[in-house]
Amino acid sequence: MLYSFQMSAITLQLPEDLAQRLRSYEQRLPEILELGLREFNAEAQAGFEGAAPVLELLADLPGPEEILRLRPSEGLQRRVHYLLEKNRVGCLDSREEEEWEHYQFLEHLVRMAKAKACLKLGLTPSTDV
Repeated sequence: MLYSFQMSAITLQLPEDLAQRLRSYEQRLPEILELGLREFNAEAQAGFEGAAPVLELLADLPGPEEILRLRPSEGLQRRVHYLLEKNRVGCLDSREEEEWEHYQFLEHLVRMAKAKACLKLGLTPSTDV
């Protein structure tokens, strides 16, 4: 073992059906709880809503044509427009500022993907693809 962890005991009250399901995973409960907490914390992260479908599409390594067809959802467009307007007048709070930076990074990734897709298709990248 490379790492030594101090372990603590906790007692949970669970519905019987859940307790029954967990019994077969007793040795892996710390791992299950860790993974569950990561998922729970990821869902609670504000500031990157609407990005998951874009990132999932890019992670699937789509063809260049599919990348060039990529457009933000209406909800994402509304949120970005809202943040853009607030940013223009300088009244983003710290959470919105972080969200705005996430969207700028996402836009950068999509622009890079679209530029590479254009090159693969022998097209000239434009500012509106």
